[in-house]
Amino acid sequence: MNQISVEQARARCAEIDGADTEIALRSVLALDSDAVTRTARVERNDGLLRGVPVLVKDNIEAEGLPCTAGSLALRGVPIRGDSTVASRLRRAGAVIIGAANLSEWANIRSTNSSSGWSAVGGLVANPWALDHSAGGSSAGSGAAVAAGIVPMAVGTETDGSIVCPASLNGVVGIKPTVGSVPTDGVVPVSASQDTPGSLARTVDDAERMLAVLMDDASLLSRSALVDVSAVSVGVVDAWRTGDEATDALFDEALRYVKELLQKVSASQMIATPDDVRFDEYTVLVHELRSDLDGYLSARATNGAPSSVRDVVDFNRANADVELLHFGQEIFEMAAKSSGRTAGEYISARKRNLEWVHNNLDVALSKHDILISPAFMPAWKTDFSTGHPLAGGAVTSPAAIAGLPIVTIPMGLVAGLPVGLSLVGAKNSEAMLIALARSLEKVLGLVHDAEWHPRFIRPAPTQ
Repeated sequence: MNQISVEQARARCAEIDGADTEIALRSVLALDSDAVTRTARVERNDGLLRGVPVLVKDNIEAEGLPCTAGSLALRGVPIRGDSTVASRLRRAGAVIIGAANLSEWANIRSTNSSSGWSAVGGLVANPWALDHSAGGSSAGSGAAVAAGIVPMAVGTETDGSIVCPASLNGVVGIKPTVGSVPTDGVVPVSASQDTPGSLARTVDDAERMLAVLMDDASLLSRSALVDVSAVSVGVVDAWRTGDEATDALFDEALRYVKELLQKVSASQMIATPDDVRFDEYTVLVHELRSDLDGYLSARATNGAPSSVRDVVDFNRANADVELLHFGQEIFEMAAKSSGRTAGEYISARKRNLEWVHNNLDVALSKHDILISPAFMPAWKTDFSTGHPLAGGAVTSPAAIAGLPIVTIPMGLVAGLPVGLSLVGAKNSEAMLIALARSLEKVLGLVHDAEWHPRFIRPAPTQ
């Protein structure tokens, strides 16, 4: 494991992360000065992550940290204690030094949002090129790992929020099977699609953190026993990014895949139709109403927001900051919806599950793993246009189905990292990790001393 001390992590954060630093990465939203003491107080604190400084995304409750989801509406609202995620990290010996910045409300507030921005933490910069996006919504987790502030961090994913920052920041991201990691104390979007996961510099580090999050130490031994050469891989052309250079790099990576494996062939998996994406959107809007209302009402004290409607009203009252760059139309739709009881929700979720059963499940019945590029290179952040279409076709089918995705660095395009993603059936993390580790080795990137961000500043305007 690429170990650094807590003191080194704090020093690195002070050097490059704050708004008043030269680089101003803004990947860390808050620090806990008592982090070492909190871990020391835990009865079992000598496990897989002993002494490792980590960050948790600021939509995860951890004592000593704010858990604002990036929103001013939750600033100063007390948390209820350690989430299971935080508790498991401390029991494994990890030192939760801080909370990672994120796309506010995990990027579910507006269709025109800019990934990596929150009213509390500001805009996370991509450490490879500071005027480019660090992805969403686990932007701070990905950027902090890439920048060497911490060796690993926790992110969360509903649809793409670990895959995207892993790809754009040149790190490893593991989104596990939905339900394999508890979500108590995690600000929700959708119980059917939300999951915490790990981001780290290497597959081994990401696996170690995931084993802790899943409370499954056997993951390491199970992945080590996988005969990678016998794994059947399906290449999903329908999930290519559309960026010529990224897709060409993927073709180069496939040469290594074919050298490692005996069974590599084209998958017949189709692109996700617009009506399926719209149904997913409908599901997320309605589950947001039910799930976030439940979370906020359980946490609310002394007039704090207790519903999505309360947050909508708060944002309107604080529009000069909260609505400075984009609106809240998804929250407004959620506030007007009737949540999981709505007939349109029930129908949309049923259609979504039927589609993945008839397409993704069929594809995975013919191949153990599906492979594709993840995203195009990081785009320049532009608040006037929001999040562009930049690939990421791999994420939605797996999100709807609750399936795991492992993303690893694939190489550089125009000096910016791009990733390769592996999708498997439920609870196939050990097999995905085994193949990812083999590919990581033959690609030879993350263990190369040259594989690190350059913190390139924007060119001066004329």
